[in-house]
Amino acid sequence: MGKITNLLAGLGGAVVLNILHESLKKGKDMPRIDLLGEEALQKSLGYLGTSIDDDKELYLSTLAGDVAGNAIYYSLIGGSYSLIWPKAIILGLAAGVGAVKLPKPMGLQPEPTAKNVKVSALTIAYYLTGAIVTGAILKTLK
Repeated sequence: MGKITNLLAGLGGAVVLNILHESLKKGKDMPRIDLLGEEALQKSLGYLGTSIDDDKELYLSTLAGDVAGNAIYYSLIGGSYSLIWPKAIILGLAAGVGAVKLPKPMGLQPEPTAKNVKVSALTIAYYLTGAIVTGAILKTLK
């Protein structure tokens, strides 16, 4: 499969991931991947001696970076047609587990994605869903 096809499929998975998150984040004990991303962006910008002070600009910048980064990540699912489903499952689970387990060692607050078992499980499920959608798009475009 071509790189453009892989990127478009990855973009589809990333958009589904973000729609899922944005639609459900207001509920009680729901993942707040957006807050984790905002903290990571502000921390990164801090190393450069700057920050984003406007909340809406911070939110939109984080959302854009999240969609772009996840699209590129999910595009890795493409390639060998026979390995799409194993790659989707492995990469989806890896992204989800990473979002749960990596914030604390990276100096970020873990609560947005790992406050309790429910939030952790949903975070993993969101990333797995994005990966499965990517796989389905790739299978459809074959």
